[in-house]
Amino acid sequence: MMLNARKVEAAKGKEKSYKLSDGGGLYLQVEPNGSRYWRMKYRFAGKEKRLSFGVYPTVTLADARQKREDAKKLLAAGEDPGEVKKAKKQALNAAIETLNPFRDVALEWHKMKSPKWSEGYASDIIEAFEKDIFPHIGHRPIADIQPLELLGVLRLIEARGAMEKAKKVRQRCGEVFRYAIVTGRAIYNPAPDLASAMQGHEAVHYPFLKANELPEFFTALNAYSGSPIVLLGAQLLILTGLRTGELRAGEWREVDFNNAVWEIPKERMKMRRSHIVPLPKQALSHLKSLKDLTGNYPLMFPGRNDPSKPMSEASINQVFKRIGYAGRVTGHGFRHTMSTILHEKGFNSAWIETQLAHLDKNSIRGIYNHAQYLEGRREMMQWYANYLSELVGTHK
Repeated sequence: MMLNARKVEAAKGKEKSYKLSDGGGLYLQVEPNGSRYWRMKYRFAGKEKRLSFGVYPTVTLADARQKREDAKKLLAAGEDPGEVKKAKKQALNAAIETLNPFRDVALEWHKMKSPKWSEGYASDIIEAFEKDIFPHIGHRPIADIQPLELLGVLRLIEARGAMEKAKKVRQRCGEVFRYAIVTGRAIYNPAPDLASAMQGHEAVHYPFLKANELPEFFTALNAYSGSPIVLLGAQLLILTGLRTGELRAGEWREVDFNNAVWEIPKERMKMRRSHIVPLPKQALSHLKSLKDLTGNYPLMFPGRNDPSKPMSEASINQVFKRIGYAGRVTGHGFRHTMSTILHEKGFNSAWIETQLAHLDKNSIRGIYNHAQYLEGRREMMQWYANYLSELVGTHK
């Protein structure tokens, strides 16, 4: 009996490895630890041989079937698919030996990707490469760069305390290596394997406030006399549950005042999915005030020295520091505060996780449709905004 996607997904490890056949020599080998590998058994020149097609779910059932058909075509033409695969690998290794400096490949990747990004986002990425990566390994053939070599560069970033920056640079380097692999200039991506060797690889527990601490905090925040733009940014961060980077790089074209939503493009989202944020009345009021200040710029929060770039990462946390909350709360911590309060009040967990743009990889919610929960989230976020307003007696 042929396999289907449900059977493949449901295959679990047992005491011993076992096989699930799909016919035509193709089978899924399931190991005791739960790992699943696609294999094909075939005969060539009177000998039984096996061909590896990769690991599930990276290689899907449909992918494996296509690889089986490709192998059958080679057999019909009198060729051994195993030897053809080996020859292709040898040819790739030979091609990789030609010089392809990391810098050239990274710039090529950036040129290919940048049309999909905002100007500010594209500028931030290339600036990070030019400052932190190119001076150290930009000249090196990309295929020759070893894990320890890249790790040494990333640790220089960590050494100045920029843990989140180091993480993002590692991820971007990983994308460059993946691009090099698919374009035939590298065979290995060292970046993902370095996550566990970096100081910031463990989950960061951001300080956050509990509900009973919020009234005093809002009293201090409302007394802040610094930049009104940064203050509005802090207030919007609290009301929307956005990540600081998602908020800072916001553009006015993303906000629909008539429908009270802010749609953030996938290029700026951590999970690379566009994100619709329902806006409560209080958030709309803050956005209108902000538009009076920065509406002449594409960016909602333009940098003070260069309006073509977003305000700095530290801006909002500096507000909290100046009102006496250094070490007690961060911009990211308000996501935790929101999640805790909404869960305690019994709101639908799927609404909350969607609002926070969390990707649940272990359930169907991981492929959520924003429209599915929009009305529920709109109601939830208006309740939350009213709740916060009532804490300081400013409910309107």
